[in-house]
Amino acid sequence: MDSTREPKSLSTNLFYLFLLLSTNLLTLFLSSTFYSSSCSLNPISTTTTFTKSTSRSTNGFDGTGNPDTPQTTIDLPSEFLAFSSGQVLPLGFNANFDSDTFHPSVGQACTRFPDELSRFMTYKVNGSCPDDELSAQKLLLKGCEPLPRRRCRPAAQPDYVEPYPLPTSLWTTPPNSSVVWTAYTCKDYTCLINRKKTQKGFDDCKDCFDLQGRESNRWASRQIIEGSLDFTIDEVLAAKNPGTIRIGLDIGGGVATFAVRMRERNISIVTTSMNLNGPFNNFIASRGVVPLYISISQRLPFFDNTLDIVHSMHVLSNWIPSTLLHFLMFDIYRVLRPGGLFWLDHFFCVEDQFLDVYKPLIESIGFIKLKWVVGKKLDRGAELREMYLSALLEKPLKNSW
Repeated sequence: MDSTREPKSLSTNLFYLFLLLSTNLLTLFLSSTFYSSSCSLNPISTTTTFTKSTSRSTNGFDGTGNPDTPQTTIDLPSEFLAFSSGQVLPLGFNANFDSDTFHPSVGQACTRFPDELSRFMTYKVNGSCPDDELSAQKLLLKGCEPLPRRRCRPAAQPDYVEPYPLPTSLWTTPPNSSVVWTAYTCKDYTCLINRKKTQKGFDDCKDCFDLQGRESNRWASRQIIEGSLDFTIDEVLAAKNPGTIRIGLDIGGGVATFAVRMRERNISIVTTSMNLNGPFNNFIASRGVVPLYISISQRLPFFDNTLDIVHSMHVLSNWIPSTLLHFLMFDIYRVLRPGGLFWLDHFFCVEDQFLDVYKPLIESIGFIKLKWVVGKKLDRGAELREMYLSALLEKPLKNSW
């Protein structure tokens, strides 16, 4: 009886052994198929979903003591995932990163706007990018900053010509072929130069492109008027020893006339600007100074204690939420070297806001006041109690920390 059972038991064991080996080989095959293409330049073709929790209550609970349960599933474009996902370093662990994986930077809010993100990241890899400057800028201003990188070539004019040489370029309107005009109301520089006379409604820096107009005199006066809101460049530079103001930043600098004036004094200024219904960044670059395409929400891309001067005119005003403004002011303090200057040029608010919010906010940063001029803005009527502050502030040379 026992001898008749042994062949059956042996065959059964062999069957299970064969089944186990087959399963392991299949698993190995599938794993190598899905993960062996990590070095490939081909786009990821799979669709991945991102799940985020949504909350209906301010404290993160549904009123019953249990965490909120509703969830929203977002389909993220494959090119976004290809860029933003962690990438294993080819040479393994890197002590500088303290990791063996590189995580590319991308704006935290990008996935909050999946439709806009999908349009931005939908293109043919190695081909031409869509002509989408306007929608891309709106996505950036919603908080998707920095925008994710793309693997395509940006729109450009087919008949682009070389820019004017320095110093001619500093005060010469560039050719129309330097700009892709799709995103703007105006379709050439003649329209931009004349738009203050011909267009109704508001546009940012409406008359800035007219280099023969108000720009030709801005900050250029040699006369110092005591108590004026309009400081001159030479007046500001006189606050420091000659030659010690060398590099700096202009936040929201329009068409970079401030940077051009400083360049004429052998001072290098980087100008931040958005393209709000005008090709500001193209224009700045065509003049021969450096544009930086970031919003006021972005951490300034400079190391601590490095810049000699930071300037901002009109952009820093009461339209910015006070908490964000507080962070921004401290970021300016961070990048200035000890003894560096912050020129706050025509900060706009109303009188009550100034006394209750902005004066205490600015004073909390730790600057030394070199000049502090408050003046009324009367063009829309005194009853509105609108005002400007122009201030020249210095980061303490000693004990700035």
